Amino acid sequence: MGRKICGLLLLMGIILFYSCKNTGEQKESKNKIVQNKILQQEDGTISLKVDKADCYHDVINPSSNTAEWSVVVSKSGRFNVWLSSATKDTTDLKYNNSVMLSILDNRIEARPACDKIILNSTDVTYPYFRADSYLGSLYIQDTGLYNIQIISEKIIPKDIKKGESSGIENSKLLSVFLTPVTR
Repeated sequence: MGRKICGLLLLMGIILFYSCKNTGEQKESKNKIVQNKILQQEDGTISLKVDKADCYHDVINPSSNTAEWSVVVSKSGRFNVWLSSATKDTTDLKYNNSVMLSILDNRIEARPACDKIILNSTDVTYPYFRADSYLGSLYIQDTGLYNIQIISEKIIPKDIKKGESSGIENSKLLSVFLTPVTR
């Protein structure tokens, strides 16, 4: 009887040891996954820079250029969507097509205008100015991991040569901001 109890305790100890070890490995791998994602800021803002996105660039049809981010949303709610562009002309951003932003089934489509001109921005260098454009608002109901995608001809990869994309001299998309709406 004593051997059975010792054997049972030994078996339970081994199971406990391996289960604790596996839990640690799962937590470690979960942290690695989060490190590769964009995290929502403490104030609720989601800041998405095009140079940090996974981009698709079509030289023949630039209107289908796409940037995509994986974002961890920790605070859900209604967000205002703003685009930041680098432009030489502060009266016209020269977007030929509308810009479309999608998160799951939520979509916003609008043609950017110069709603705010940011003077002395560190995001751009002379002769460019930073122009922010309001696209609209959307509601994110749940927290969790989301893929946010934006489609625009002004998504221009860093390694593009000047002659390969029309309009590169005038303006390009820099970033997307989702700011929480407060009442």
